[in-house]
Amino acid sequence: MLQSPQTTRKPALPMRKSALATVFLLALTCHAFALGGGKQQRLQKKAARIHNSCFTIDSHNDTPMWFMDSTYNFGENNANRRPRNRVDIPRMEAGGLDAAFFAVFIGQGDRTPQGNQKALEQALATFEAIRRNVKLNSEKTTIALGSDDGPAIAKQGKRAVYIGIENGYPIGTDLANIERFHKLGARYITLCHSSNNDICDSANDTIEHHGVSGFGEKVIAEMNRLGLMVDVSHISDESFYDVLKLSKAPVIASHSCARALCDNPRNLSDDMLRALAANEGVIQMCILSSYVKAPLPNPARDSAREALRIKYRNFKGLNEQEMSQARHEWYEVDEHFPQKLATVQDVVDHIDHIVKVAGIGHVGIGTDFDGGGAVEGCEDVSEMGNITLELLRRGYSAKEIRMIWGENLLRVMKKVEKLAEA
Repeated sequence: MLQSPQTTRKPALPMRKSALATVFLLALTCHAFALGGGKQQRLQKKAARIHNSCFTIDSHNDTPMWFMDSTYNFGENNANRRPRNRVDIPRMEAGGLDAAFFAVFIGQGDRTPQGNQKALEQALATFEAIRRNVKLNSEKTTIALGSDDGPAIAKQGKRAVYIGIENGYPIGTDLANIERFHKLGARYITLCHSSNNDICDSANDTIEHHGVSGFGEKVIAEMNRLGLMVDVSHISDESFYDVLKLSKAPVIASHSCARALCDNPRNLSDDMLRALAANEGVIQMCILSSYVKAPLPNPARDSAREALRIKYRNFKGLNEQEMSQARHEWYEVDEHFPQKLATVQDVVDHIDHIVKVAGIGHVGIGTDFDGGGAVEGCEDVSEMGNITLELLRRGYSAKEIRMIWGENLLRVMKKVEKLAEA
């Protein structure tokens, strides 16, 4: 591990980050800020030391979608892969990322017994794929279950893999599936995705339940009982406020931004941010560019994406081979018609706003890598130190940066665990 000579570290953390991580943090930021020679170098070194000392956790990525691809190797650097992949173990090490929630993502399909069964089978296959990839790389990574596991795994010099479910759809109408998922390692459930389901209304769909459904109330109660965090990203405003009334535990928004800076229904308004803070919850800042900053028009990209939706029946009812091919073609569109990305500075503008409205104790990082997440200056997990550099440049203290990078989320997770034990 590379350390500045004047840096002292707790003896318990001898292997927290690799030497490569600090090297990358310095190398990646050389061009980032016009601060002038010595001042720039000092700031970069200080940012590297702070980043190296944090327990860093990304609360949401969709990398398990790649685990279904037999040509993908989680243990290898896939930076030059096309279509592009954003996360693997070498780049987690390079970017100083200690832990991440890997999403069991299931797109919304038919809400029928047959549709629910298919969603359940897909979820179980994804759980298995995550565990298989972790086992194949057991010298470098380990499954984490509790709030204390991540830091303990990091002390061993490994990456901690937590599991979250994105979209409660595979629960179907059977509450017993929640406990089944918990036993498989899930520690949060995003209640819905871009369409309504039987639990609640989505931020991107029409009103159906006027918030959380009667069944959804039972889902939230069962999640509280078991100690799964309730994730409010993707849900409608009515659903959000219902969740805050219903949940006995603090909740998270695993990958959302501030609506005041980017007027997208997926983001949280200032009133919602204040309500989340009153709930003792946390919003994990998403770096999917179109949630950070309204995208510029790109008709060619939009047309290509619409053609894929038609070709693949809006991505419903696809078998594993068809889904793999559709995913590759979707990513190829991104390569051929690149979006003008928001920047790390834009990301920290959102963090500044959230801190101003909700307080420093209620914000973290949830990239949405491999689900669309990427901004200029942080296009994959190897560049995550640039967020720390920008936070430091704006005057955040080392303590505040540690809160943002992991302590706030772990606080919520611990509270959820304690309430489940009570």
